[in-house]
Amino acid sequence: MTIAADAPRFHVLAVDDSITDRKLIERLLKTSSYQVTVVDSVSKALQFLGLLEDGTTATPPGQKEVDVNLIITDYCMPEMTGYDLLKKIKESSLLKDIPVVIMSSENVPSRINRCLEEGADEFFLKPVQLSDMKKLRPHILKGKSMDSNESTSTPSSSSKKKSSNEGILPEWTKTRLNLPWSFLSYFSSSTCNY
Repeated sequence: MTIAADAPRFHVLAVDDSITDRKLIERLLKTSSYQVTVVDSVSKALQFLGLLEDGTTATPPGQKEVDVNLIITDYCMPEMTGYDLLKKIKESSLLKDIPVVIMSSENVPSRINRCLEEGADEFFLKPVQLSDMKKLRPHILKGKSMDSNESTSTPSSSSKKKSSNEGILPEWTKTRLNLPWSFLSYFSSSTCNY
């Protein structure tokens, strides 16, 4: 089976300060046929998106507008966290419909809930696996349909999403069976104090 040359390739921006995690997520995304751009900090992600740290957009002269279909970001990074990136994306009138997925090696329910309430579409526990990549496509497609139906969306749609997520245990809470990776990541990761 061959993929048609004109088939759309979805573009994912991956943000992680760990080179090991960046390489892993890049490989998993490319294996899943996504176009991938990786950066090592929130400030570089904001620069790539043409979003200034004060929340305004600024596309450099000669650069066309960036077409990103999904952002996947680590939570715990120096200077600015993935949560900070999420907030800036959702506050931007131009970027707010881009789905954002947060990743973390720490299973902290209050942090997870805060990200989901702020508008994260998914929360993955590290190490990210190939099966997690399959969960991205519905979010990308939803983001694409929101772009095409932007004029028909209602302001209450985001509040409906938040209330529908309350009280439901998402799939990321299930125990992972790959003990060696989980065991190693537990001891190799530092605690995030952000």
